Amino acid sequence: MTFTAIDFETATSFHPCSVGIVTVENGVITDEFVTLIKPPNNVYSPFTIQVHGIYPRDTVNEKSFAQVYPEIKKRLQNKVVVAHNESFDRNVLIKSMALYGFDYQELNIGIRWECTVKIYKAKGLKPTKLSDCCRAMNIKLNHHEALSDARACAKLYLLK
Repeated sequence: MTFTAIDFETATSFHPCSVGIVTVENGVITDEFVTLIKPPNNVYSPFTIQVHGIYPRDTVNEKSFAQVYPEIKKRLQNKVVVAHNESFDRNVLIKSMALYGFDYQELNIGIRWECTVKIYKAKGLKPTKLSDCCRAMNIKLNHHEALSDARACAKLYLLK
């Protein structure tokens, strides 16, 4: 099993403020990457702050998505990509790339990613929030911390 798991935390709608990426090669985690990202104009929704606890003060001096993108690209390009609720994370990536003029097709990762929500729903698990899946599968999680979420997603995918 070789794949890359990703999780974005967002400041507003589809503007990321953090990304966690976990690379798995032959069933073993070989690389972990996490960084804060300064969203456009460093603007946050009070709701998203309540969810993940990241504030504008935390990202005011961080790199923009465009500056972080080379790290994301090298970890995702030509890989099987996995996310929990993949449509959310995929849309964050696609919309952020478009905002900065990057071509999603260049990543060669496909229109649909592997989705641990769909996998565990098909197994009959309810509800299928990341925290519920992790509790059911005995996976440690610091929910809404991007690297912890990506690592948990990778472990869920390995156990599918």
